[in-house]
Parts: sequence; structure tokens; C-alpha cells
Amino acid sequence: MTETRIRLVAGLGNPGSDYAETRHNAGFMVVDDIADEYDIPMSKRKFNVQYGTGNIGNEKVVLAKPQSFMNRVGQPIKTLAEYFKISGEEMLVVHDDIDLAFERLKIKMKGGHGGHNGVRSLIEAFGDGNFARLRVGIGRPEGNKSVTDQVLGRFSKDEKIILERIITLAKDAAVTILCYGIQEGMNRFNQKHKALNGG
Repeated sequence: MTETRIRLVAGLGNPGSDYAETRHNAGFMVVDDIADEYDIPMSKRKFNVQYGTGNIGNEKVVLAKPQSFMNRVGQPIKTLAEYFKISGEEMLVVHDDIDLAFERLKIKMKGGHGGHNGVRSLIEAFGDGNFARLRVGIGRPEGNKSVTDQVLGRFSKDEKIILERIITLAKDAAVTILCYGIQEGMNRFNQKHKALNGG
């Protein structure tokens, strides 16, 4: 069976400077890193989505950052996908994941929302969860810190040093999926150990 080619990479986050460096915006960070490396200007705007089009290897791709808040990202991304005649199965969603430890990545073919409001909104808009996900671990809060404070909090100074490497690794994972397919991405990046420890 031929694997569906990914044509749209949607990074999830909240718009505006207040949220720019928060854990919930890991998806935006990864898409920005891809755009920078492959000289894809993220200067276009349509349907409340900031996006850019360009080539990665031999593949023509759309990179997208919805500009609605996290719980309403579904319809803008669905409308953009329809504009480019891209199905949900041709989409990779990059998002933060509180159930995945900091320093870990995980690629999934499809699934439920796992409590993530952005993924829930996409499932509602597309009518199913048949899209690939690249999950960037941000870890659960420690002590009395709430989930909201965790996802909307900023990375510590020490975490930022590690974060740079995580975002680079997530970018490499997304590019592998775009060029070689989801299965190859899973084979390379879904290790059981922390993603940055090598081996």
C-alpha cells in the first residue's frame, strides 16, 4: 500500500507576543524553524492562517500557523486545506504534548485528541482524526502547578538550552516525514529513550 504524502504542515500555538515563547507554542516554533531552514517566507495570510509555500527536497509543501486561539484552530486550517485541495490525511500537525516528557518526540499516524484543545478542534473540523501528528513533549507540571500554568508558562533558562535542540530535532522529524514518509519518520524518531541522548 502506498503511503499518503504529506503536503501541509500545521504548527499549533496561540497568536500574539504574550504567548510567543510559551510551551503551548511548540508547534509554531517547529514550523518557524522549518521555514527558516528552507527559505519559505511565512508572509501570506488567508482564512485567519499565516502560511507559506515552498519546496523541501522535491516536495512542494504548505507551512501553516493558525492565528485563532488554540481551541478554534480547526476551521481555519480546514478552510486552508480545502483551498489547496489537501485532505486531512495529507496533513501533519505539530503540537505540544503534556503527556510526553520534556525532551521527547513522538510521531503518530492518527488518533484521538488526548485532551489537547487544538487537536480536538481539528478533529471536529475535519470530521475525524485521520491526520498525522508530531508531538513535542513539554511534560506534566510539578507540585501544585496547574495544567494551564504549565502549557501557558515559559521555558526556564536551563530548558531553553535544551529546547533549541528539541525544536531542531522536531524540524528534522517533520522534514523526514515530508521527504520519506510517516513510517520512516516513526522508525527514526520514535525511540523509547529521551530523544536527545543519542544511541
